[in-house]
Amino acid sequence: MTSIKNILFDLGGVLFHIDYNKTIKKFNSLGIKNFHKHYSQQEQNELFDRLEVGKISLKEFIKRMRVIIPNHSEKEIISAWNAMLIGIPKENIDLLKNISKRYRLYLLSNTNMIHIDYINKYLFKNYQLKSLNPLFSKVYLSHEIGMRKPDISTFEWVIKDANISAKETLFIEDSIQHIKSAQKAGIQTRLWRSNESLKSFFLDKAL
Repeated sequence: MTSIKNILFDLGGVLFHIDYNKTIKKFNSLGIKNFHKHYSQQEQNELFDRLEVGKISLKEFIKRMRVIIPNHSEKEIISAWNAMLIGIPKENIDLLKNISKRYRLYLLSNTNMIHIDYINKYLFKNYQLKSLNPLFSKVYLSHEIGMRKPDISTFEWVIKDANISAKETLFIEDSIQHIKSAQKAGIQTRLWRSNESLKSFFLDKAL
């Protein structure tokens, strides 16, 4: 194994704890039957794909959701969509600050403007951080870069943009389909169990 100089983190399920079932249950309660067939950790339909790569606006997303659940407000839809976002433990904030002394840290997340708005507010309220940016050398958010995992080209683009070596980079992710693509791009990987503590992995570890 080549010595690790860079660590590329996933956000949801690795650093920021999430529970997909909370959003699934919320939307089911609003009248969308079998919402898990439209959105899950493994796959999602075209509407959510487009939201994650910034191809539709918040206004368009809400408009299309209200076609499905017309008797519910924008606030209710956003609340249901954000229900999956549990929070980021303080130990993860402290961990990032500590390991940044040894490694260059990057973030690659499939996300959207609704979730990031919530996350930024959460970070400021709990840790006085205005965004994720101060914790990393660079943050790559799918809705901003117009690309998403598991496309191999996304990983190749990030590696090139960050000007780092794929073989010297470790990607930590909780979705197997993203891990497989990163491996094909030549990146070292570690499949993580969703919401599991990261502290023990980095404790006295020489990567």
